[in-house]
Amino acid sequence: MTDKLHSDGVGLMPQNVMAAGSAVPKFVIIAAVAVLLFVARDVLVPLSIAVLIAFALSPLVSLLRRRGLPHVASVMLVVTATFIVISGFFLIVASQMAELAQNLPTFQANILTKVESLQAANGGDGIVSRFTQMVSTINAEIGKAIPVSPSPTAGMSPSATTTPMVVEVVAKRSSIGMLQDLVLPLISPIATAGLVVVVVVFMLLEREELRDRFIRLVGSNDLHRTTQVLEDASHRVGQYLLIQLLVNVIYALPVGVGLWLIGVPNPVLWGMLTLVLRFVPYIGAVMSAAFPLFLAFAVAPGWSAVLWTLLLFGALEFITSNIIEPWLFSARTGISPLAIILAAIFWAWIWGPLGMILSTPLTVCLVVLGRHIPQFEVFDIVFGNTPVLAPHTRLYQRLLAGDVTEAAFRAAEALETLYLADYYDQIAIPALLLAQNDYARGVLTVDQGNRFADVSMQLVDELSDVVAEEIRAPAPAPEAEGDGAAAELALPDGTGCSVICVGARSRIDDVAAVMLAQVMQVAGAQAVQRSHTDLVRSRLPHLATDATACLVLTFLDSSPSRASLLHVRRLKLAVPGLRVGVVILQMPSATMDSAQFAQGPAVVPSAILADALAIGADFAVTSLDAAILAAFSRDVAVPVLPVLRKSVVSARRRTVPSLKVLPQQA
Repeated sequence: MTDKLHSDGVGLMPQNVMAAGSAVPKFVIIAAVAVLLFVARDVLVPLSIAVLIAFALSPLVSLLRRRGLPHVASVMLVVTATFIVISGFFLIVASQMAELAQNLPTFQANILTKVESLQAANGGDGIVSRFTQMVSTINAEIGKAIPVSPSPTAGMSPSATTTPMVVEVVAKRSSIGMLQDLVLPLISPIATAGLVVVVVVFMLLEREELRDRFIRLVGSNDLHRTTQVLEDASHRVGQYLLIQLLVNVIYALPVGVGLWLIGVPNPVLWGMLTLVLRFVPYIGAVMSAAFPLFLAFAVAPGWSAVLWTLLLFGALEFITSNIIEPWLFSARTGISPLAIILAAIFWAWIWGPLGMILSTPLTVCLVVLGRHIPQFEVFDIVFGNTPVLAPHTRLYQRLLAGDVTEAAFRAAEALETLYLADYYDQIAIPALLLAQNDYARGVLTVDQGNRFADVSMQLVDELSDVVAEEIRAPAPAPEAEGDGAAAELALPDGTGCSVICVGARSRIDDVAAVMLAQVMQVAGAQAVQRSHTDLVRSRLPHLATDATACLVLTFLDSSPSRASLLHVRRLKLAVPGLRVGVVILQMPSATMDSAQFAQGPAVVPSAILADALAIGADFAVTSLDAAILAAFSRDVAVPVLPVLRKSVVSARRRTVPSLKVLPQQA
């Protein structure tokens, strides 16, 4: 036997992947939709705001209807109260900004005092002084370089020169044009606000009718999926908006009170702007702190106000980001952090500042569509926070890349909620099966397979400490997240059993044998692992002893050759009384159902298992659990008789023509 992987065996057909030609039209459609969003932003921005407000108010309307209030009255009451609050909010902000504009000139003296104090503190050779001198010098040089055109007063005495007269050309406007310039800037925001109010009212009034029309338009043949899309989108967006509003209120109240205590002007304005700006992902908090910090710099000659303001925002951001938001956002939006930033950049480019505020809820809707409708799957893959690769597929990729460090880190992360046996059965063994499948299909070379086996063996060695921990402290499994049900380790008691696990054909089989031996050690057995190179005929008598209870041949190939299965007979003849079993590992059904981007090997044919039993195996199974149960059994070994060479010779002679034998001469 060589130490290289073998190529005989049956694997799965290659995975059906999206053709490159079918992917191009999708991106063309996405680009066309982006252009449409940009061109029609004047119409789509108010409509999007109305849709999101309707999502947020829908639970309140449902609550009032459950309390017995009529549908129309519930909608009108909720919408009226909401827009009264919004209108009051903007009126307060406008009055505060007008007051701030009147007070800005009074801060000029404090700013000059601070600049002078910085210059004095740094001395004549300080950074501030040099920077100021550099700016002055550049301005002077630019003034010298600007050519001066000869004026009509050239050659006249200085006393005869006069100051040039500024001439301004005023185009004559009609009364209608002047009226448009004055009225349209005032009417446009009011008309947009009125449009939003009307759309929100009718969306809430016709919510059921709109839902039915959407189902008929999108997926009347798949009511379950379409209903799931609507419920998921409504729940996620509404919950995000309401909880984010609550978080912003909790954040803005201390900001207003703190700035008032520090002495920053217009603390009510900055608290209310903070409430709105924190809807912008990540940079909203920085934007809300920039204006108060500038005013703290300008309001007083000293630096205490600036330091206290910086400390206020830093403490609030730390508490909100690490305590309040993780507690309230128990159901997350389903978007990755990087996707939130990219979405904010994209929507800001398309729709401006309002796009940044609307970016997260709009992206949530796209992710929900991609999660439930295959045509929009690209959005879930690009923006979603759920892993796009199954755990065993991701482990296979890391091992194939030779990254044992990350593979060990992922394994340690998974072992926080899984026992070692469960980790091997659900993640590690399926990863080995993917490697065997790729090699059988010819996409994995011999060198790649050998490197994969070496890295896999290093990972198994890293997990040897977990074996020792589980042997010393067989505590109950930690509770599974979400359902509170404890996962139980169903391993039989292997105390007193001596088992040898042998890789049957290849180095990857050796890795599977080590995993099986480690699980048996956790169960209390005296289990060791041997390489497939020990299955040569000269080493068979020394492979096991009379004290060995069982020897298990481990296969990853779903259809091993008969020559490989004949090791069972050879082992039984070399060590009489030894129980020899065969485990032909196959992908667990749960893993095969959940894997989207990789398929495992085919199910082990029942004829292969029957052939192994006919050769003389004491058991032939397809999983780790079944192999452990059979290996720990106290059954007597199945006797195996040697092959009679005489019958083989007789069969060959029957195929050869008989020869006449002449009588011997006397």
